[in-house]
Amino acid sequence: MTVRDSYDAVIVGGGHNGLVAAAYLARAGQSVLVLERLATTGGAAVSTRPFAGLDARLSRYSYLVSLLPATIVRDLGLDFAVRRRTVSSYTPAVRGGRATGLLVGAGRTRDSFAALTGSDREYEAWRRFYARTAHVAARVFPTLTEPLPAREALRERIGDEEAWRMLFEEPVGVSVEEHFSDDLVRGVVLTDALIGTFADAHDPSLVQNRCFLYHVIGGGTGDWDVPVGGMGALTDALADTALAAGAHLRTGHEAVRLATDGTHAEVTVRTDDTEFTVGARRVLVNASPQALAALLGEQPPARPEGAQLKVNMLLTRLPRLKDRDVDPHEAFAGTFHIAEGYGQLATAHREATEGRLPASPPSEIYCHSLTDPSILGPDLAARGHHTLTLFGLHTPARLFAADNEGTRATLLAATLAELDAHLDEPIADCLALDADGAPCIEAKTPLDLERELRLPGGHIFHRDLAFPYAAPGTGRWGVETAHPNVLLCGAGAVRGGGVSGIPGHNAAMAVLGR
Repeated sequence: MTVRDSYDAVIVGGGHNGLVAAAYLARAGQSVLVLERLATTGGAAVSTRPFAGLDARLSRYSYLVSLLPATIVRDLGLDFAVRRRTVSSYTPAVRGGRATGLLVGAGRTRDSFAALTGSDREYEAWRRFYARTAHVAARVFPTLTEPLPAREALRERIGDEEAWRMLFEEPVGVSVEEHFSDDLVRGVVLTDALIGTFADAHDPSLVQNRCFLYHVIGGGTGDWDVPVGGMGALTDALADTALAAGAHLRTGHEAVRLATDGTHAEVTVRTDDTEFTVGARRVLVNASPQALAALLGEQPPARPEGAQLKVNMLLTRLPRLKDRDVDPHEAFAGTFHIAEGYGQLATAHREATEGRLPASPPSEIYCHSLTDPSILGPDLAARGHHTLTLFGLHTPARLFAADNEGTRATLLAATLAELDAHLDEPIADCLALDADGAPCIEAKTPLDLERELRLPGGHIFHRDLAFPYAAPGTGRWGVETAHPNVLLCGAGAVRGGGVSGIPGHNAAMAVLGR
C-alpha cells in the first residue's frame, strides 16, 4: 500500500471525533489521512457482537448520544438517526417494609412522587429544579460549537444568577440539599454529577458540577437519545462520509512519534510489518493529552483515574420486579437506579476513597433494545430477548491495581446482588446463553478500558471535564496546544467528553479559520 508523503491534515485516532474532523476537512477540500491503530475505526463508539453465536449488536463501551449536536449531523449529511427514550428513570426502594419506587416519566411522575414521599412537595421541587437546568441547557448547548465564550459572557447569556450559582460557583450538593429533602430523590438528582467522575457531592473542585452540567444540557433540552442501530451506526456513517469526501482512512496504522516546528509536522507510523513517516501541515490528535505528550516526547500531565464498571448483558426476558406497580418494560426503558440514594452514594464514595470496594455498589442500567429493537436479530427480538447495559459508579482504578480479575469478579457479584434485591427473580435466571453455553454477560473495569481503548487510567472523558468557557491556556476553540499546528480533537479537549463530535468539529473549525 502506498501512503502519500504529505497531507494538509493527519488525524491520529479514528474514533468518532477524529472522523468528524476528517469529514469536515475533507469536505472543505483538504487532503486528510486518518491513522487508527486498531483494525476498525470507531474507538469507544462501536457496536459489536460480544456473545458467540448470537445476533445481538451491542454498543459495547459508549451508549448514548445526547451531546451530539444536530448541526453536525446536518452539516455532514449523516445517514444516522436517534430515538428519544420514553421514560426518564425508575428507582426502586423499600418504604414501610413494602417494595415501591420512583418512576419519572410515562405520565406517572406526579403520582409516583406522591406515593413515595407522601405529598407533592418533592415533585414541585423537581419541576422547579429541572426547569432551571432546562433554561441553562437551551443557552449553553448552542455555544459548544462556537468559539469559547468568556466566563462572564456565558454568565450573561444564561441570565439566571441562581442557576449560575448552583451550577458554576458552589458544589452541586448544596443545591440538591436546598431543593430536595427525600434521600432517594436527592440521590437520583446527584447521579448525573457522578457518571464517569469520582467525586463527592460537596467536592470543592466542582468536578462534579462540570459532570452534572454536561449530563443535563444535551441537545439543548437535557433529553437522552439512543442511537438507532447502536453506537456503531454513528461511526460507520461518519467513516462513510469522510471516505466519500476523499479522506484516507488507514486502520492497523499506529502513530508512534510526532515532531513539529510549528508550521510543518512529521508523524512516524508503525504497522505490523513496517514503519514510515508522513508529513503534514497540521496534526489533529484524537487521543488523550497523555498520548499526545508521549507522541511529542514531552512530560505528560498528571494521570487521571477512571471510576466505573461497565457491564453488558443479553437477556431472554426482562426480570420481574418486586414493585408490582411498575411494568419491567417501563422500569428499564429509562435509567434504572440501583443503590443510588444520596446517603448510599456518599458512603460508597467514602469506602472507595479509603481503598475498599463499596459494600453496596451504586449503579444504573438501561435497556437499549426497548427503544431500538433493531440491534437484535429478528429471531432474538421475536423471542423477547433484550439487552441491558449497567454502569457502576465509585469504583476507581486504584481498587483494581493489585488484582484486576479477582476484584472485577467480586464487584460484579456485589453489583448484581444489589440489583437482585429489587427483583422478583435473580437476574442470572434471565441471562441468555451463548453458543458455548456461557451466560451472556461481560464486565469492564477502568484497567480493562485502559488496556483495550488506551483511556488513561480508564477515564472515559480522558481527563476531568472543564467548564465550557475560556480560561488561561484554552485557546479560541479549546482544542489548541503549545504547538500552533497541533490540535487536540479528542475527549480531552475543552468541551470534550461523551459521544458528541464537538471536539472534532471545533478542531476542524480551528483549522479552517471559521
